[in-house]
Order: sequence, then C-alpha cells, then structure tokens
Amino acid sequence: MSDLGRLVTELQVKGLRAEPLNGNQGRRGGAGPSDHRALEIGGRTVMVPVYNNASEASPYHLDVSPDGVALSGPGDASLAQVAATDEPAFYGLSTADGIPYRSIALLHSRDVLATTLLQTCIRFRDRSQSCQFCAIEQSLEDDATLVRKTPEQVAEVAEAAVRLDGVSQLVMTTGTPNADDRGARLMAETAAAVKRRVDLPIQGQCEPPDDPIWYQRMKQAGIDSLGMHLEVVEADVRRRILPGKSEISLERYYKAFADAVAVFGRGQVSTYLLAGLGDSRDALIDCSRRLIELGVYPFVVPFVPISGTPLEHHPSPDTSFMVDVYRDVADLLRQGDLRSEQMAAGCAKCGACSALSMFEQEG
Repeated sequence: MSDLGRLVTELQVKGLRAEPLNGNQGRRGGAGPSDHRALEIGGRTVMVPVYNNASEASPYHLDVSPDGVALSGPGDASLAQVAATDEPAFYGLSTADGIPYRSIALLHSRDVLATTLLQTCIRFRDRSQSCQFCAIEQSLEDDATLVRKTPEQVAEVAEAAVRLDGVSQLVMTTGTPNADDRGARLMAETAAAVKRRVDLPIQGQCEPPDDPIWYQRMKQAGIDSLGMHLEVVEADVRRRILPGKSEISLERYYKAFADAVAVFGRGQVSTYLLAGLGDSRDALIDCSRRLIELGVYPFVVPFVPISGTPLEHHPSPDTSFMVDVYRDVADLLRQGDLRSEQMAAGCAKCGACSALSMFEQEG
C-alpha cells in the first residue's frame, strides 16, 4: 500500500482543520459530498471533510505560508504539498431569469459536474423513515439551490461547464419522488436535454424503479452509467440507518443490478457502500464479491458524518478498518476485471471521495 493511499484514507476519515483558502470552497449540507472541499494532494484530487464535527478535532492541519500550502500532521511533520482546486468560471453565470448556475449544478472534484435534480425526498421529512445520514434538504433550506431543476436548466449549465471549465462528466442524483419509477423519469428527461446541448458522459443515480423498462429508457435518453446505492448491507444496520429505504430488500437490489447490467453493460453500474456505519468487514467484502460477480462496481467510501443530521456525532471508521476493506475489495476488483477508470461516468470513475481506486491501481 502506498503512503499516499494511507494518507488520503486518514484524511477522509479524520477530516482536516483548514484556514480559508482561495479556490472552490466546497459546501455545507445537501446531497453528498457535503461538508467537504476538493484539494489537490500528491497530484490527486480528493474530497476532504473540512466543515463537520470530526474535522474540528482532526490532527491534520493546512499551513499557509508565502511558499504555498502544506499539510501537517501528528508530530508537526510536513506531509504533502496541497493546493485548492480553482473556483469554476461557470459559477459566475446566471440564467436569463436570474438563477445562479451554481444553484443548479456544482463542481465536484476537479472536472465533475454534479446536480441533485429534485432536492426533496418522500422520506426526508419523517426522520423515522429517512436515511439517517441524509442532508438532502439542508441546502434547500439555506436557499443555496432549487427544489427542482428543469432539464433545460441543467443542460444550459452543463454546456457552459464543458465550454468554460473543461468538465468531463455529469453526475445526476435525486431525492426519491415516488415509489414507482423512483426518479428514473427525471433522469431520462434531463439526460435527453443535456445530450441535445453537449456531448457529455452522464451517470444517473436513483433507487431501483419498479418496472425494469426504465433502465432501457434511461439508456436510450443518454445516461451512460447508472448508480443505485445500497449504502449499508447487514439487515440490522439497514433497518437502523435506512428505516424506510430498507423496505427494498437486498435481493430486490441484486435483481435490479442484474437487470441494469444487462442494459448498461458490465462495469457501467455501481453502488455506494458506506463503511463505518456498523457493517462488518466480512459483510462488506461478501457483498462486494457478489456485486462484482454481477458486473457492479462497489464504490466503498468511509462514512463521514454531516452536521445537522441524526448521525452528525457518529464516529468515522478507523483508518486501519478502511485500509483492510480497500485492500480486499481492490483484490476482488482485479480478479473480476472491473476498473473504475473504465466507467463512462460517475462517482467511482471520479474517485475523489474514496481511496479505493488508489488501492485498485496497486495490483
């Protein structure tokens, strides 16, 4: 394992105390990655928590001097040179009716455009049913975004982000609007509008729709890869962390993954696994093995508590736990010949919220 891989893991688990820097400041609240900002560390762009409770107690700090910005850690050792990613040019633009582009879509990592099409969810207002880590409506309450982005608005911003900032992919997620298509219709309508304006790889993210015909409809509309996120896998952990969403059984998810891979292709479907919420290492590895056999990329990410959610004080996972999981999942990915870089678009291809791709590349 490289020193950089362990350092990135440590930073994403423990966060970072940082003075304000020029560049893209990241954001607080909303759909993830939240309470993070993008930093260039060792030649890689990574999303690091800087605004949550964990980061306030982090042993890592950014030191600003006339010579630049350096990362220091335990023992006051200088660990790496760090740079902030630039504020994108498209943030300075607005639609004809005065809506700032950054209220429609945001820059993630260095060259990934991301948007939450619907900033509400059928479960969010009832915390007995909502995903306990979710902050999807926080940015709405802060007037930082819109309840619903229209396909035309997203397409307009996507064209500008490609032209002005060299954006290379678009990630679209959504709050779940209903128990039928579960957001697939929104994905298809928006993807079609974007592709009419600009040739940009797109990942759509939603819960499994009831009717598998939606996979074909999303693909035909211009979605190149699909994310359907499990987050946690053990039954008791799912009931505790995802009380409403856990009604969609694991077996139903596995059937949905198989249906989606049949349309999008092996390696073009992915799922988030949030490590540190109670799933054992063995459970995460066993789930990853089954996903890879189906042709699904298991994007393992350390759980990062978000301020204002029921889990804001939940501890992040240990670095050693994350390193063990990364190493074993990376071995399975190599055996299954799945590579994050081969995905057309999506969080796994970006990789900035996880160190998994760094371990994947070491084999």
